[in-house]
Amino acid sequence: MPGAEDSFDFGDTPRRASDAGKSAGEGHRARLRERLLTGGAEALADYEVLEYLLFAAIPRGDTKPIAKALLAQFGSLAGVLNADPKAMQRVKGVGESSAAALKAVATAARRMTRGEIVNKPVLGSWQALIDYLTTDMAHLTVERVRILYLDTKNRLIEDHHLGDGSIDEAAIHPREVIRRAMDLGASAMILVHNHPSGSPEPSRADIQITQRIAEAGRLLGVTVHDHVIIGREGHTSLRAQGLI
Repeated sequence: MPGAEDSFDFGDTPRRASDAGKSAGEGHRARLRERLLTGGAEALADYEVLEYLLFAAIPRGDTKPIAKALLAQFGSLAGVLNADPKAMQRVKGVGESSAAALKAVATAARRMTRGEIVNKPVLGSWQALIDYLTTDMAHLTVERVRILYLDTKNRLIEDHHLGDGSIDEAAIHPREVIRRAMDLGASAMILVHNHPSGSPEPSRADIQITQRIAEAGRLLGVTVHDHVIIGREGHTSLRAQGLI
């Protein structure tokens, strides 16, 4: 059953707006477009960026209230773009087309950041790797564990989604992690997981499982370069902290 928000998408945009209202709206959109094209990355506030992105799905009408409602619901521009599409659609004015337009931007951002590390030595593209992981994981609401398997030149062989849930030996079996490395012909790996709480500080379990995997890897010639923890407040490298 169509909801109130569906009235904004495509042919459902308000149809009885006055000509004056249409002109004002077109003028506002034109001004936003000019600022976007000529003013650089900081020319638009976060809500104005969302306004502009919503133009693709809402060809007429005022998208500012919707943009501000999305920011109020999800806390930040990144929070909006990484939100579940169904959760987006619970915000008044957001229909399926609007949610799809915003998710397309998030997908493009992930593809761009991934492109910066593919076929390149990961250790020599460290900031690009952190950007990729942050874009992909910082706003997850569940804890996710990934293993980046690398070849002898430290290029990415596989970005393996190991699973969701707490990082401990109940969820991660060091032997299985190393066995996959052997199957792939990987000579090194980087462990990655996120903290939905926002803080990237490692827990005791984080440290212990990392050390166990590193020890298992040493026995079979597979190096654990690092364990990176991603949070909304930043990231932590266990290698940089001297914990590996």
